[in-house]
Amino acid sequence: MIRQKSDRSIVAIIFIMAVAKLAIHLYTNLFAGYGIFRDEFYYIACSNHPAFGYVDQPPLSIFLLALNRLVFGDSLFALRLLPALVAACTVGITGLITKRLHGGPWAVFLACLALVVAPVHLAMCSIYSMNCFDWLFWSLAAYIFVCLLQKNKPIHWILLGVVLGLGLLNKVGVLWLGFGLAASIILSPLRKNLRTPWPWLAAGIAFILFAPFIIWNLTHDLAHLEFMHNATQYKYNGLTPVEFLSAQILLIMPMGLLLALVGLGYFFIHKSGRKYMSLAVIFVSTLIILVVNWHSKSEYLGPAYPALFTGGAVLLEIWFKKRSLVWLKYVFPAVLLVIGVLVAPFAIAVLPVEDFISYSQKIGIAPENTESHDLSQLPQFYADMHGWENMAATVSRVYTSLPDSVKSTTAVYAHNYGEAGAMDYFRCLYPLPPVLSPHNNYWLWWDNDLELTTLIIIGGNVPDHKSSLRNVERVDVIKSDYAIPYENNLPVFVASGFLRSLRDIWLSDKIFI
Repeated sequence: MIRQKSDRSIVAIIFIMAVAKLAIHLYTNLFAGYGIFRDEFYYIACSNHPAFGYVDQPPLSIFLLALNRLVFGDSLFALRLLPALVAACTVGITGLITKRLHGGPWAVFLACLALVVAPVHLAMCSIYSMNCFDWLFWSLAAYIFVCLLQKNKPIHWILLGVVLGLGLLNKVGVLWLGFGLAASIILSPLRKNLRTPWPWLAAGIAFILFAPFIIWNLTHDLAHLEFMHNATQYKYNGLTPVEFLSAQILLIMPMGLLLALVGLGYFFIHKSGRKYMSLAVIFVSTLIILVVNWHSKSEYLGPAYPALFTGGAVLLEIWFKKRSLVWLKYVFPAVLLVIGVLVAPFAIAVLPVEDFISYSQKIGIAPENTESHDLSQLPQFYADMHGWENMAATVSRVYTSLPDSVKSTTAVYAHNYGEAGAMDYFRCLYPLPPVLSPHNNYWLWWDNDLELTTLIIIGGNVPDHKSSLRNVERVDVIKSDYAIPYENNLPVFVASGFLRSLRDIWLSDKIFI
């Protein structure tokens, strides 16, 4: 009877914490938020071009976005509804893992709370991208692996293969999870299962599900490998292991990091936790891979944290049962929550822009970015939610001012997928010509058969443009108070008189990064 009451309490806590996470994101999507993020424009464009792969990502999140758009439309709320639901599910799975580890109501509450307020998870689930699904697949894999350690049923191997395969079809970084799981199997009693067909069946299922993206790459000159190489060498070349490690404090906050470290201790040292050491092995192996890579973004480690939160919460629950430490059962989550609330505006756009700028100045936190760009008043994540509609309106104004005789042979040249995606997205509101861009999948979508006499070019300078077009005139400028600086005060040119063919421009301007 006592156990049944405890189970009901745990289920209730999991439900409440998941709903709380959902409420945070739904509130932001409905009443706050700053606008569509740069990458979201690109993902929407990708969903208009269904394929088994894209230069910078596998196809699953794009297929889901296409379905989401079909059902709910293209509003900001509709775009971010699915990430909000996925965030809530990930919190729920974290609570279920904690319950599987025999954590009580307090441990389940703490593990869920740590994920609810983790800045990196708030940020990743506040926009549409493959990253919110990545956290879900890592957490699902951890839950299934705990079930394997406890019951070792064939169905668990099959489910693990499905989750890993879908995870890979969402983001290639799940390979790190797969490596950690393989190491865990070898280091745990599960290694005896290597003599059975089940682990190999799981690997086969994962490979089959991931195969479409492999085939797509083989038929597209290994485009994704080229993208990853360029991103590491150029886009993230300023990142170092020291920055990667130090940033973890900001991503999950000091109390969250402490909880994760306690979780490592639980899985590696504590007698009741060593049975589940695999969860720590997954984290450590992922950490090693990312550090050795040297130029890894700090948030890549994020999806490995929820499993550590579960172990840390279980061990703290054991410790805090001591009479002398019982007061910490209230202090620890309270401090975690208070710091989470204070930091939340830097992870999710819950404050109006001016209020956020004032708040960040009072706290003394300067804008930051991970891609070596200059910033103004807003961090890169927020700056990239501003200025896009104004950009489309400005380009449309230039386009409609052209003589009718040349409009049908005019296209927009955008240097990056954010600019190109914004043109495509706002086409329903403003008259705009076709868009050409050499960036990532837009390079693959480039139409060399267009019969053009004129280009409207976003950004750049006259001397560079005159290497391809004889007549170049600066006709307007794109301005936005809060856009990232390199998308602000951006000149717009009208150019004509092609000196090179459209195909030559396409080949020379290619950008996979």
